[in-house]
Formats: sequence, structure tokens, C-alpha cells
Amino acid sequence: MNGEQTMEATIAAYRGMAMEASQSREQAALSVRDLSVSFDGFKAVDGVSLDIEHGELRVVIGPNGAGKTTLLDMICGKTRPSSGSVQLDGVELTRLSDFEIVRRGVGRKFQNPSVYEDLTVEENLEISIPQGRGPIACLLFKRDDSVRSRIREVAQEIFLEQHLSRRAGALSHGQKQWLEIGMLLMQKPRLLLLDEPVAGMSPGEREKTAELLKKIAKGRAIVVIEHDMDFVRSIAHKVTVLHQGRLLAEGPAEVVQADPRVIEVYLGH
Repeated sequence: MNGEQTMEATIAAYRGMAMEASQSREQAALSVRDLSVSFDGFKAVDGVSLDIEHGELRVVIGPNGAGKTTLLDMICGKTRPSSGSVQLDGVELTRLSDFEIVRRGVGRKFQNPSVYEDLTVEENLEISIPQGRGPIACLLFKRDDSVRSRIREVAQEIFLEQHLSRRAGALSHGQKQWLEIGMLLMQKPRLLLLDEPVAGMSPGEREKTAELLKKIAKGRAIVVIEHDMDFVRSIAHKVTVLHQGRLLAEGPAEVVQADPRVIEVYLGH
């Protein structure tokens, strides 16, 4: 092969790589590119890029202050990035309000459960239907068969089918976490963002939560922030490690856990 042929082959290879990268972005449910944000001169997230596919359960780990929650805040519109791009199924989210982002199919759950404790499980699920009814309207609303069917379907998924008439405030901590996930599922999200969903749960509740997340990941993308590495190994399709706002490592849980850089900054502490 002469020099000219070598050059042509190299150019073709680069074109192929660029095409594969472009196709990967088009196929990804969530595509984050060069995302950064600064607070008073401090870069909380610094040039993070990642792609998450439909049906993928991605776990983000890292030491405190690594930028994990800030990353989720920017994806859901709670925090505006200084630069970079966030796309959900090809739609740029950084130009939308947080309300518009929810309507595009992004559901966010924070660490502490947020449910209406004076309402029943059934009423909590009902007021989460996208048409947007509040607690008072829920009490006056006449449920039709489609609403009842959807509530039963979601309640079964979150292990609360036998607790529909129970007041949410009487649920265990783990059950409240499941209920809030169910409230998000009522909106049929395409992307779920979950911040430490098993914090404060019993071992049995953690096992059931792992079962739940693997089940509901089918047909949507899920991003989970978590510290419990046993739980991470039980659910993650891929793990992303952040450190000082930057992407440190990425891959299967067993590969990431064996990475000397990850051991040094996180797992070894």
C-alpha cells in the first residue's frame, strides 16, 4: 500500500469513527456533551460527556463533592449549565424550563421521599397523572376505568397493590420511596433520575428495590446515584465514576471497581 492509499484508508477510518459516534448519539436516550457548571468560580461539573441507551440502568458513583447530584440537577433543569449540551431523544433540554423538561418525559426523585402523607397510596398515584390534578381535585375527581387500571398496574409494580387504601404517612421508609417512584411512573417517563433510592432502607427493601429498578428499566433509561457498591453491582448495566466534577472512569461495575484510580479516590477511602 503506497502513501496515498494509506492516507485514504486513514481518512476512511476516521470517517467511520465519526459516523459511529454520530449514530451512537442518535440512538442514545440521553446524550450529554461537554457539560459544565461553575458556582462562584468553582467548577462543580467540568466537561462531562456520556450516552445512556433506552433500557439502560446507569449508576453514577463518586466521593462527596464529585458533582453527581449537580449533574442530575442540570439534566432535569434545576440548575442551568455554564456550557454543554443535554439531549433526550434528540431534543435539547438546556433550552427548556424544568416544567417543559418534565413534560418531555424526565422524572426526578430526590434522596428523601416526597409524598402526600395525609392521602392514601391510591390518591398519591392518582394526582401524579400528567393531566395535573392537585390534592383537592383528587378528592373530587371521579376515577374512570382507565385511571383505576393504571393505578393498579403501577401499584403492583411498586409492591403496594395491597396498600392502596392505606395512608401514605403510615408506610415504612422503603415503601414511601417506592410510592414516589410509582408517582413518577404514573407520568410514563422516558428518563428517570434517582438520587440514592435505597438510603435508609432495610436489606430486604434494598433487594426489592433492585428488583423494581431492573423491571422498570425496560423501555426507559434510568440514572441512579448510589454509594452502596453491593447495590450498584446488583443493578448497574454500566457505572460512571465522577471525581472533582470530571469523568474518571466508566464501564461494567466489576471493571470500574478494579480500576486503580477509582480505588484511590473512592473505593479505597
